[in-house]
Amino acid sequence: MRGLALALAALFALGVAGVCYGVALYRADTKLPDDLALALDVGSTRTTRVGNAVDRLGMRYAPLVLRMMGPARVARARARIDHAGNPYGLTVDRYAARRAVYGALGGLAALVLLVKGHWSLALLMIGYGWGWTDLGIWLAVRRRRDEIERTLPDFLDVLAVVVSAGLGFRQALERVAETYRGPWPDEIRIALRQMDVGVSRRDAFEQLRKRNRSEQVGQFVTALQQGEELGAPIARTLLQIAQDMRRTEAQNARRRAARTVPRATAVITMVLVPATMILLITGTILGSRIDFAQILGNG
Repeated sequence: MRGLALALAALFALGVAGVCYGVALYRADTKLPDDLALALDVGSTRTTRVGNAVDRLGMRYAPLVLRMMGPARVARARARIDHAGNPYGLTVDRYAARRAVYGALGGLAALVLLVKGHWSLALLMIGYGWGWTDLGIWLAVRRRRDEIERTLPDFLDVLAVVVSAGLGFRQALERVAETYRGPWPDEIRIALRQMDVGVSRRDAFEQLRKRNRSEQVGQFVTALQQGEELGAPIARTLLQIAQDMRRTEAQNARRRAARTVPRATAVITMVLVPATMILLITGTILGSRIDFAQILGNG
């Protein structure tokens, strides 16, 4: 039993290491569309680590996993990885390699637990092997989206100031992106490189929207395109977008706070109030020195 506990602990530690490895925020080697084979270097904002032991161990089984997944699921996995920002250079092949390793570890642990008669833990290990890699990607998507939404309003404010100073929109984007570090400047650089090879600004920003699951990014692209069609001054459009984003974020914060109040009330009602009553009643009984044996007639 002790050996089983140690094995499960080692498995959990390996999984935690994999998720920590998978939730890195910035891209290591962003993979652009096949028709735009661009050599993109975004500097120090991206980590250049090329893999870990799990990737190397499972890489030989990656083609088998990809065949079992099928084209549709592979396409969905590729989209999720792109939305996560290709953390630490994560590709579809590395994703499949991790699924192979974690699936084998989870299946082996589940088999051992079934032999021991631990059905609930066996189901937990099966879930671990099936979804641990996807959990890391999901966490990376959320962290990256939150970072983009936090950075975007300030980025637009600075961009509006630079445009107002007389630079063109394209040159202003390049100048401001050079001063920022993070996933959003990375995405701007990708869009700029796409425009360098002949992609229209509209198409480049549409692809930027598709690469990012963020409501604010979609709002930015839509407002930018509408301003371009209507001929509105770009600086005023950028300031309006930033103001709308901050207003939306404030509304979302109020909604989150409103949802938190009932939860806090439920915790107080279900936990703190009964615990306080038990403490008061126990203190009163102990302080009164009542002889319960005599009251109950056992004395």
